[in-house]
Amino acid sequence: MRRSLALVAVAVTAMVALAFLIPLAVAVKEIAESRALADAERQAATIVPALVVTDDAAALERALASTPAGTSRLAVHLPDGRTVGRSRVAPADVAGAAERARTVPVSKGYVLLRPVALGGGRRAVIEVYAPEADASKGVSTSWAVLTGVAVTLVVGSVVVADRLGARVVRAARRLGQAAAALGAGDLTVRIVPDGPPELVAAGRAFNTMADQVAVLLAAERELAADLSHRLRTPLTALRLNIGGPGPEAEQRRLAVDRLEQAVDEIIEAARRPSRAAPAGCDAALVLRERLAFWSALAEDQARPWQLVGADEPSPVPVAAADLGAVVDALLGNVFRHTPQGTAFRVTLHRGSGMVGILVADAGPGIPDPERALRRGNSGAGSTGLGLDIARRLAESTGGGVRIEDSALGGTGVNVWLRTDGRAPGPRRRLLPRTRARGSRH
Repeated sequence: MRRSLALVAVAVTAMVALAFLIPLAVAVKEIAESRALADAERQAATIVPALVVTDDAAALERALASTPAGTSRLAVHLPDGRTVGRSRVAPADVAGAAERARTVPVSKGYVLLRPVALGGGRRAVIEVYAPEADASKGVSTSWAVLTGVAVTLVVGSVVVADRLGARVVRAARRLGQAAAALGAGDLTVRIVPDGPPELVAAGRAFNTMADQVAVLLAAERELAADLSHRLRTPLTALRLNIGGPGPEAEQRRLAVDRLEQAVDEIIEAARRPSRAAPAGCDAALVLRERLAFWSALAEDQARPWQLVGADEPSPVPVAAADLGAVVDALLGNVFRHTPQGTAFRVTLHRGSGMVGILVADAGPGIPDPERALRRGNSGAGSTGLGLDIARRLAESTGGGVRIEDSALGGTGVNVWLRTDGRAPGPRRRLLPRTRARGSRH
C-alpha cells in the first residue's frame, strides 16, 4: 500500500508540476528575448539625435563608436543607400523596415530594424544586433531553478504520502494480527484503534466483537459445565440403587464409576478457557481401551464382538479424548439401535497417509445415511449428534465419514483420518444405497 500511495503521489505531483512549470519555462524564455530586444531599442534610441542632426558618414560612425554597443552591433542605413557600421541583413529587409520597425532573425541572434524620419520625407533605418546569448541570458538558470522546485515538490509529496501510508499500513497490520490471534483462540487480544477514521471504526468494532465472543464462549462453557454437572444427581441415585454382592453388581458399579469419570472430564474440559492443540494419539490403544469398557455391556446383552487390526500402533493427529468420544458415539449407536444379541465388529485399517476405523454391525441398517450425518437429525428419538461428531473429527484432519452396508449384514460406518498432514479439503461423503430399515444418529 505504501508503494502504491507513493506512486500515486509521484504521478499526481508530476502532472501538476508540469502543468505549471512548462508555461513558466516558456514565459521565462520569452521574457529574456523581450529584454534583449528592449535593450536593442535603447541602443537605437541613442543614435536617433545624431541621425537627425547630420547624415555625414564620418560623424555617424563616430556617434556609433561612442555608444556601449559600438559599431560591431550598430549600423545606420541612410536614404541614399549608404551604410555606416556593420550590417547583418539583406537590403530587402532594410527596405521592408522603412515604414515600421521589425525584428529579423540572423545567425546567432536577432537584428532590430528601426526606421527614423528625416527632413524632406526621407527615411533612414537603424540596425541593432542582439546576440543569441543576450536573448537567452538567465534562461538556463531559471529553468534549473524551476526543475529543482518540481523535484522538491515530487519528493515532498512522496515523503508525505509514505508517512500517511505507513500510518494506514501499521494500523491495518495490527488489526490483521489481532484478528489472526483471535482466530487462533486468544480471546484476550485487543487493539488500540489508530489510523484513519475508517480503521479506527474497524478497530473499535473488532474490540466489541472480541468482547462479545469472549462473553458468548464463557457462557457456553458454563452452560456445558452446568448441564454436565446435572448428571451427577442421577449418577448418585444409580450408584445407591446398585446393591448386593456378586460379579454383576460389581460390573455395574464399575460402569457407573467410569461414567462419573467421563462426566468429570467433560466438566473440566468445558470450564477450560481454551483447548490446547491436540498432540495426537495411538488409535489402536484408544480402541483397545474403549472396547474394554464396552465389553462388559456386550457380555450382558450377549453380543458377539471383535476388534481387528489394533495390535500395532497407529498414530493419528487427534486427541485421545476426541477419538474416544467418536468410538463411544459409534458403539453407543450399535447398542442403542440394534436388538440385544446383535453382533458387531471394530476394524482398524492402515493406508497410505490414512487411518480408518470401521464399526460394523448385524443390525437393521440406516434408511437415510445423508440425513443421519446431518447434525441434530435422528429418527430414533436421540440427539442426532453421534455421527456428526465423528464426521467433524474426521474432516478436521482432511478425512471423512462413509456409511455403507457391512459384511455382517447391517451398517458399516467408516471413519477415515488423515495422517500425512494434508490440509482439510472440500467435504466429501460417499453414501452408497442402503436398505430402508431402522434409524440411528
